[in-house]
This record gives sequence, structure tokens and C-alpha cells, in this order.
Amino acid sequence: MGSLVRFLTGTFVLRFFAGAFPLGTFLINVTGSFLIGILMTYFLNHSIDPNWRLFLVTGMLGGYTTFSSFEWETFLTLREGATLVAIFYFVSSIVLGLAAVWLGAAIGNGLGRP
Repeated sequence: MGSLVRFLTGTFVLRFFAGAFPLGTFLINVTGSFLIGILMTYFLNHSIDPNWRLFLVTGMLGGYTTFSSFEWETFLTLREGATLVAIFYFVSSIVLGLAAVWLGAAIGNGLGRP
């Protein structure tokens, strides 16, 4: 299911943006980081059946996020000579992905609290 959502998201983004910057993969990685921040923090703060974590984080988000695609697209962008685009893509994906995990964890800490 996560892979299907990744495919649909990537296809949707390509309809509107088809530049050198791989925006679809970028958005998928950042939103996946945000969701893992929320879910893992929630699971750590609450007594939830561990099978839910395996299903949602490993299964769904594992199928949704595209880190291997991120690496391949960075490689291709470098190989095609768009060095500045590749560097921007690489650095912004890591920085915004980490920021998204942090924000997701902050939101996850607030879930289920009065």
C-alpha cells in the first residue's frame, strides 16, 4: 500500500513539475520522515501492540519512502553535470527530512495527552 501511495504521489507531482530537481522523491522523503517522527514517538509514548509499528512504519512507510531512489537520482543528476542541483537536492533532503522527523516527533509527543 505504501508503494502504491508513493507511485501515485510521484505521478501527481510529475504532472505539474518535471524539472531537473526530483521533486516527487524529495516530497515523499520529507513527508515520510514527518510521518515516522509522529508514529515512532507515539508508539514509544503509548502501550501499542508492536505489530502496529511493524505494519505502519516498516511496512507502509518502508514502501512509501524512497531513499534508494533518492540516492540514484542524486547520482544521475551528478552524472548529467548538474552538480549544484545535486548538492541542493542532497543537502535539502537530509536537512528538511531531519526537520520533518523532529516536527513529527514533537507532534507525536502531544498525541493522546490531555
